Amino acid sequence: MAACWKNTPGTGGEYTAIFLTGSDDRVAALIKIFPHHVPPLKPGDRAQLRPNQAPIDKDTGKPGMILSAKAVDPTNGVSEAVGTWYGGEAVSGLYAFVLVEMDGKWTIQSVK
Repeated sequence: MAACWKNTPGTGGEYTAIFLTGSDDRVAALIKIFPHHVPPLKPGDRAQLRPNQAPIDKDTGKPGMILSAKAVDPTNGVSEAVGTWYGGEAVSGLYAFVLVEMDGKWTIQSVK
């Protein structure tokens, strides 16, 4: 996962943090699941936002990336979600995910 955020087209650099947006309990759960992720996962409130520029990590003063996703209520064990990523005005985008529930856990079936 970390590799997809390094040298994102148009940036020529690396991000030192991935800021997650969402409810406090969901963000904490993701950070707990991936405690050694590189770059580290952090709550969104650790990002300093500046117009049209990469978010800055309040802890290090270096650029980071903001990730968020919204899912629709599942039907028959299938859900769809739209994810966004933002590393500044020129470095942003959307992804669409199809999620499938298997053995009580949600997995990504496809990404567009």
